[in-house]
Amino acid sequence: MTSEVIERSEILNPGPAEALAGLIGVAAPGDALPMMWHWVYLLDRPAQVDLGPDGHPLRGVLPAPPEPGRRRMWAGGQVRTLAPLRLGQVATRRTHIIDTVEKHGRSGRLTFVSVRHQITQGDTLCVDERQDVVYRDMVAAEPIAQIGDDQPAGPGEWSLEITPTLLFRFSALTYNGHRIHYDREYATVVEGYPGLLTHGPLQALMMAESARRDGIDTTVGTTCDYRLVSPLFDFQGLVVGPGDAAGTRDAAGTRQVRDRAGRTTAVASFGPLAGSSK
Repeated sequence: MTSEVIERSEILNPGPAEALAGLIGVAAPGDALPMMWHWVYLLDRPAQVDLGPDGHPLRGVLPAPPEPGRRRMWAGGQVRTLAPLRLGQVATRRTHIIDTVEKHGRSGRLTFVSVRHQITQGDTLCVDERQDVVYRDMVAAEPIAQIGDDQPAGPGEWSLEITPTLLFRFSALTYNGHRIHYDREYATVVEGYPGLLTHGPLQALMMAESARRDGIDTTVGTTCDYRLVSPLFDFQGLVVGPGDAAGTRDAAGTRQVRDRAGRTTAVASFGPLAGSSK
């Protein structure tokens, strides 16, 4: 584990938030960013010479691959909003690795890396986040069952059409060069996937937006724990809504992303921060 800390600061101009709103079809936020919208700010922008063949940076960012040739997958994380993150003001993100664990699975070696991001404005900690990333050996992708009968969005659910254009634009907004999201030939021929992969962060953000649609104020006093449980490909669609265990949709509710056939690909739970009056 490294003790290195990377720090980045910038003014949170409204442009990226407006672009994200247009991409997913919601109204642009006011002066405070909803939960997970900080992912279009304070981005790593590595030099082209520092990128690997898959489009991911090899050096100069946290986390960096443990060695060349390892696949990178976003596994999940936690986001806590402690104070509103205001547009038009300077924000600073401090990043460091908090844990690295080596395991061995059916597909070979697995390296789990947990990264902490803390975003402040002035002396106020606004967002405290943990991201969990897994690196695995380059092996053939496991087959994915084809879509069965469509299950259209039901009560409380929201459908987002996943297209190559949308995936490309989300990659551009988040400065994500990983080719599995926009280069179909690379994704299918080199990495063996059946299609383009829908970003894990996009799925997490859509679950946060589903909670916000149901009246949860995610700008402050909220915590979210989320996991990516299965790959989601562009031809499978994206439907987001209450999870099976949600019961009533309230501040302690759960959310899930599923494909059009009903297969769950991501889950999240939302609730008030400890000590919050929400």
